[in-house]
Amino acid sequence: MYSEELIRIGSRKLKKCKINTSRLDSEILLSNLTGKSREFLIINPSFKIKNSHVKDFNKLITKRGISKEPIAYIIKKKDFWKSQLYVDKNALIPRPETEILIEKLSLIFKNKKPFILDVGTGSGCIITSLFEELKYSKGVAIDVSSKALKIAKKNAFTNKTIDRIKFINVSIDKLHHYKFDLIVSNPPYIARHQLKNLSADIKYFEPKIALDGGNDGLDVIKKVIYKSRSILKINGVLALEIGFGQYKSVSQILKFFKFREKCIIKDYQNNIRCILSVMKNN
Repeated sequence: MYSEELIRIGSRKLKKCKINTSRLDSEILLSNLTGKSREFLIINPSFKIKNSHVKDFNKLITKRGISKEPIAYIIKKKDFWKSQLYVDKNALIPRPETEILIEKLSLIFKNKKPFILDVGTGSGCIITSLFEELKYSKGVAIDVSSKALKIAKKNAFTNKTIDRIKFINVSIDKLHHYKFDLIVSNPPYIARHQLKNLSADIKYFEPKIALDGGNDGLDVIKKVIYKSRSILKINGVLALEIGFGQYKSVSQILKFFKFREKCIIKDYQNNIRCILSVMKNN
């Protein structure tokens, strides 16, 4: 069977299962199986697919369509920033919006050597990507999940940044004896009562601990802001990813704890998704 024919078949099956990204998912699954890039498969529609790959492809299409398991977890990888990261169900799948934060912080700290803390590192996507740009930086990555830390270490090793990162299995409120130039975090920020409204691929597969932000979605955000007062250097930067509609509440919490807003970052839908603030002297 030829590549284009197989991709179309897979796409039709996924469409019937109400998968919005049916064509893309079909291309990604076949690309992963054959070891050929999506671009190659698109440019070469008559590329012959082995019978064994056809069989495996159909199994994966069925798995994606029926269970709604995210593509990244099925193929165990996700393209992010300039690298391909390993991911599995023990860490949140990196989002494109987070790349906007990486880009902004890379510009702010260009040609500098900031000591960085990544809170709730998950797959390690933030700190490893930052260190790809900030070649002389060092830092600490923390997570309450030891399984997530294993994933982050794996990605840091692959991206050749592991020698500059200390990984610690700890909550931020238990972190002591450090002072950072930059604290960055993509914390859980979904209100507990809203978890049931998430799409099936997120709700049933991504780790709840990385999604659940407590009753109002702000539990972990408050904890990170409060603790940052004692471990961030004066004029150090706190960079927080926040949920849709949380800007006003988070902004008030930052002001209460004497942080001055430096800038905001909007996502591709023009929603405020990140707040960068500076710790004032008093």
